[in-house]
Amino acid sequence: MPVPLYEAKAEFFRMLGHPVRIRVLELLQDGPKPVRDLLSAIEVEPSSLSQQLAVLRRSGIVTATRTGSTVVYELAGGDVADLLAAARRILSVLLAGRQELLDELRSTDAAR
Repeated sequence: MPVPLYEAKAEFFRMLGHPVRIRVLELLQDGPKPVRDLLSAIEVEPSSLSQQLAVLRRSGIVTATRTGSTVVYELAGGDVADLLAAARRILSVLLAGRQELLDELRSTDAAR
């Protein structure tokens, strides 16, 4: 029996649900990067980065190529960058709304 689309979408978003994975995807928006560059930018243990890269690779959202001892990762397609940009826009709106609420709360407290 095929998996319903909503379940496949939920699994996709669960796959994205780790800060290291999101950071890797953000870094790869600028183009392919060797693992050593990802390690220096993210500052996690190599084993942790390796685990998260494996999740991204298995999902098909990134690809890896090896040249000698260097492994280079890149986004599998431009849609990932579009998704991250959409998430940034949504967060900007959500956080702006919270800032307005916080400002209102502070002004109400100051009036007391």
